This record gives sequence, structure tokens and C-alpha cells, in this order.
Amino acid sequence: MNKPKTHRPLLEDVAGNGLLHRRLFLTSSVAMAGAAGLQLMTARPAAAAIPPEIPEWMRVPGAGMSGYGERSAHEDYVQRSFASRPGTIGSGSSRTPHELLEGIITPSALHFERHHNGIPDIDPSRHRLMIHGLVARPLMFDLESLSRYPLVSQIQFLECSGNSGANNAPEPPQLSAGGIHGLLSCSDWTGVPLSVLLDEAGVQPEARWIVAEGADAAAMSRSVPMAKALDDALIAIYQNGERLRPGNGYPMRLFLPGYEGNMSVKWLRRIEVTAGPMMTKDETSKYTDLLPDGRAMQFTFSMGVKSVITSPSGGLEMQRPGLYQISGIAWSGAGRIRRVEVSADGGQSWAEAALTDPVLPKSQTRFRMPWRWNGGPAVLQSRAIDETGAAQPTRSALLGERGAAYGYHHNAIQSWLVSAEGTVSNVYA
Repeated sequence: MNKPKTHRPLLEDVAGNGLLHRRLFLTSSVAMAGAAGLQLMTARPAAAAIPPEIPEWMRVPGAGMSGYGERSAHEDYVQRSFASRPGTIGSGSSRTPHELLEGIITPSALHFERHHNGIPDIDPSRHRLMIHGLVARPLMFDLESLSRYPLVSQIQFLECSGNSGANNAPEPPQLSAGGIHGLLSCSDWTGVPLSVLLDEAGVQPEARWIVAEGADAAAMSRSVPMAKALDDALIAIYQNGERLRPGNGYPMRLFLPGYEGNMSVKWLRRIEVTAGPMMTKDETSKYTDLLPDGRAMQFTFSMGVKSVITSPSGGLEMQRPGLYQISGIAWSGAGRIRRVEVSADGGQSWAEAALTDPVLPKSQTRFRMPWRWNGGPAVLQSRAIDETGAAQPTRSALLGERGAAYGYHHNAIQSWLVSAEGTVSNVYA
């Protein structure tokens, strides 16, 4: 005799301090929740039987069309934060406001930028990319010739190696999610696989590295292993469907999925094929990792597995107690995110979050977790595990291994304190 099916409740507690089962965000559970009469997050019931009034924008014709679209003026508050080094105009960085975005694609205008000597104004008709060195046939490309090759597209993140480094400070910086973790963005990159161009040039057997150089005033340059160049490296000429923006490398850039961002050289003008790394100024004067014993590690290319809760997060405010969505992003330079776990009690208990499709390799992955906030203090955390089994470490474990002077590649668990008043702040837990 078949036993009748039992249905587990949508709002089942799975961890301490109000975390609920992720099934609420799987398949059609959100629609089911609506049918069951559950008020999710901050939804408010409409006044019964009162039709909405006709607003003024329904009484006059709207604005005309334009050649290039603009966002609503009501969204002007969604801005990057940015700062230049003292005494300079264009040496510094701008940060993506993750707490104000959704999904996994970063709008091109909000993509983070890191510049070493400003943004060059490059005439694409005069710009060239040269491939030379240990090759049988040195080659030269302009933008038009590159555009004739078969193009590929890949949705992947780009992260500065200094991202999240603010959390190395002795006291937690009171910044937003973007202010701490905003040197990270994710785009749909389109271009020519570098392996195609290297194959055409005829790489010689002794070649083991390439050196990429940019056309900015800093002549930014980095050494890249040949294995990476022949794997998934891309000469990107489009970002999110349109030509690269000047701040992101127009007219062409190197893109190395999963590697620290400074290696994805912008305004790419030269690739030299070499037998070994060139020890350029940009990989010796910086982008090395200082160890507690005084030694420095070099060529730590891949960005570690990482996640951050973007809502609720620093600087935001909770309203009344009730049912909320915890949402954030996870990523790994080693491949796909396999799992994200969330805690609402400072790491004492954990529950698995729902991952929103698509879950792509070396891409941002959106995760969601239902949470019943009771109005009391809570410490929210997330930890990601990638397909290699690597797990995001705690801050104390990371600094205990590396020391605070290490600086780059900070991928520790982020903790947000929700106070009884509903304010959200950065804490070390």
C-alpha cells in the first residue's frame, strides 16, 4: 500500500536565528508562497476596492527617443564610489555598488575600474596589437581585422587582487558591500580566443610565457603563463554586447578568466612570447604577497573562492521584523560555485542557500536565503564552496595563516551585524 505524500512546510527552520529552508527560492516555491498568502519581504497589501488615481505622467505625452538610451533619472543614486591617489587625476579605482544591483551581470557603466595613469583616449584606426617574440610569424592586428575572426562570448567575473583588502584593517571599516568588495564585476565578454592568434603566429617549442603590455601612460605590463594563454584567455573587444568602454580597455584588452584583474591588461598593444617571466615593474614593485617571515610570494594568479551578502549589508537598514530575503553573490577563480551556506548567528549554525541559474564557471553566482527576522540582533555571514572543494575561510584563519601585511587576495567570510534597530554594519566575527 502506497503511503500518502507528506509535504514539508515552506517556512521550515533549518538553522539558528530564523534561517528558513532554501526551497522557498527553488522551482515555483515563490509562486506557491504567494498562493499560500505569505507576505514575502517588504510587500504591502493594496487598499481593498480603491482604484489607483491617474498620475500626471498619464496625462501628457512622454519624452522622445534618443540615439543612445539613458537610465531613469530616479535611478541616479546608483553610482560607483571612486577615488584617485593624492596628486593624481586618474591613478586610482572606482567600485561597483553591489548592494544596489541584482542578478549576475554588472552594467558596463558600473563596472569597477583600476587605473595606473589615467584612461587613454585611443584612436582605434591608429591602434595596433603586435604579437612577436618566440613565434614563427610576428603578426599585427587592428580592431577591424580582429573583428573578422570568429568571436566567442563568455560571462565571467573580473576581480582586482586588492578587492576586500579593507577588511585587513584592525577595526572593521564601516563601508557598504561595494565599498569593501566593489573591485569585482561580471560581464559578458566577447572577443577572439588568444590561442587562435598564437596558433596563427606559430609559437616556438621553447616558449613558456607571454608578456602583455597596455597602451596607457603607465605601459602596464604583466607576465602570463603560456598554459593560461592557450586555455581560456581572450582578446576582448566587446563587453555586454557593445564595444569596450574606454575605462575598461577600448579598443581591445586581454581577459584572463579567474586571474587577478591587473593581469587582464587593458588597451592591449603588445604580446611578446617568451621563455620565462619578464619580472616587469608591475609584478615586482606590487602585486606580490608579503608573508609573515618577510618573504614575498609572486605570481599568485588565481582568485580564491569567495562570497558576500549584498542585502542586507553595510549601510542599509531593515524595516520591521518579518520575512526577508538574504541575497548575495559568490565566485571562484577555480570554476563553478558548488554551494553557498548562510548563517544568521555569527557562524554557530549554517544552512544551504538556493543558487539562481545560471551557475557558470568563473562567473558570479547569485544566491538567496529566506530569513525570518525576529527584530533582535543578528550576525549574517555567507561562505562559498567551489567545484574543487575549496571553501571560503574565516577572517581569523586567513590572517592567522598569512598575516595582515599580505594585502592581496583577501577572500575571508564577511560578517554583517543587524542591530535591534535595523541598522547594518561591518563586524569581525
